Amino acid sequence: MSPLVTHLPAAPAGGEGFPGFESLLSLALYAALAALIIGSLLLLAWGLGHKTRSRVKGEPYESGVHPTGPARLTEPVPFYLVAIFFIVFDVEMIFVVSWAVVYDLLGWAGFFQMTFFIGILFLGLLYLWKTGGLDWGPRSQRKGRHTG
Repeated sequence: MSPLVTHLPAAPAGGEGFPGFESLLSLALYAALAALIIGSLLLLAWGLGHKTRSRVKGEPYESGVHPTGPARLTEPVPFYLVAIFFIVFDVEMIFVVSWAVVYDLLGWAGFFQMTFFIGILFLGLLYLWKTGGLDWGPRSQRKGRHTG
């Protein structure tokens, strides 16, 4: 054992158990104090803030350029798909990297489980590709329009 490990206190025999009354009281006081500070700052900002309204103040600010045209786009651009794909593949990478760290301990069973996991995600990617879920550029917008 290293010298650092010998100086650590021993773990309780039955786990950590339920926290004591003093711990819960300090947590409750901390939460109440935080809520009181946040609430008072919000009320102070609301009370001291200016309440003027005008036509110019209600206009959108576009970095000094006067806005022209409607604010809505005529063609939907689903950028949210990129975010969803990022989250899916990010979670996948968490599983793959954690598996790669302990692959020697998991053996063939872990290998086949990870192969199954990646295979299911690959089938989902193929499904999205076949249904057009990955097409959101100008070419896919032309395909969806009916001519004639």
